[in-house]
Amino acid sequence: MSDVTTIPAVLILLGPPGAGKGTQARMLEEAFGLVQLSTGDLLRAAVAAGTDAGMAAKAVMAAGALVPDDVVLAILKDRMRDADTKRGVILDGFPRTAGQAEALDGLLACTDQQVNSVISMDVEDGPMIARVAGRYTCAGCGEGYHDMFKQPAKAGVCDKCGGADFKRRPDDNAETAGARLTAYHAQTAPLIAYYEGRGVLERVDAMADIAAVRDALQARVKRVMGD
Repeated sequence: MSDVTTIPAVLILLGPPGAGKGTQARMLEEAFGLVQLSTGDLLRAAVAAGTDAGMAAKAVMAAGALVPDDVVLAILKDRMRDADTKRGVILDGFPRTAGQAEALDGLLACTDQQVNSVISMDVEDGPMIARVAGRYTCAGCGEGYHDMFKQPAKAGVCDKCGGADFKRRPDDNAETAGARLTAYHAQTAPLIAYYEGRGVLERVDAMADIAAVRDALQARVKRVMGD
């Protein structure tokens, strides 16, 4: 059995689109030396690298189908062997179902790892829909803004790069956001129950301001990391 002090931590962030997982994951990376692993990014990187699993994923995606769990797990396994993950990883976008969670447990068991903490970033549906519908980004550098919560210091000019061209995602609207929340709740409820049953689930109020959410998340991750 490996020394537990050398085993990389495995953290999972749960939350619907707009809950702030990406923003918070980046801050956790910087604070604890972790690496965020997003399913979409992993698939694209594996396809670009031409790995066996990446080529399998490419064929499936070209056919317009969902990438099978075993292919996603193979790509995840390859990525978690990289040296930069020695402190641990934050999983974003996988698992999405209890079945995927069980498969992930099996994968981690092969290297004496386990899911150390699952943090559910809880939201209120009405305010969350308003949050998503108000998002827009700088077309030049991708800096994010919001109609209500974060506008550029100078109207029409990006704080980060000085650009004056902004864009909104076509699906950042109230109708789509509502449908996504409904699907998320239905899909994630069994997953939350799964991890609650294993005693690793914690909850954070993701409707609080960014700094408050950051502090709550980092306090939980600090306990897991032992820092």
